[in-house]
Amino acid sequence: MADQDVEQTDERGYSPKPWWADLGTWGAVAVIAFGGLAAVWAYFRLPGTPDESASGYYGAAKLIAIGLVTVGCTLLGRRRARAAAIEETKERQRV
Repeated sequence: MADQDVEQTDERGYSPKPWWADLGTWGAVAVIAFGGLAAVWAYFRLPGTPDESASGYYGAAKLIAIGLVTVGCTLLGRRRARAAAIEETKERQRV
């Protein structure tokens, strides 16, 4: 067995990145809106609300935070890409 070539693959059957990694801007906005809806749901103690109101607010806050971070990262990435493209065109014009 030591003399044979053994091919090792890194296929685990699941994605190593979190579920919110590929949301994009509008997906993140939807997550923020859903978190706001969950907070309102917990505030009015509608059916399905946990007994402890803090745990309902905690879940809503997690959704809102994930959405805000995703929106911020997406918009920052677009801004950096746009700035790099502008720098590239300026560099081409100099040459």
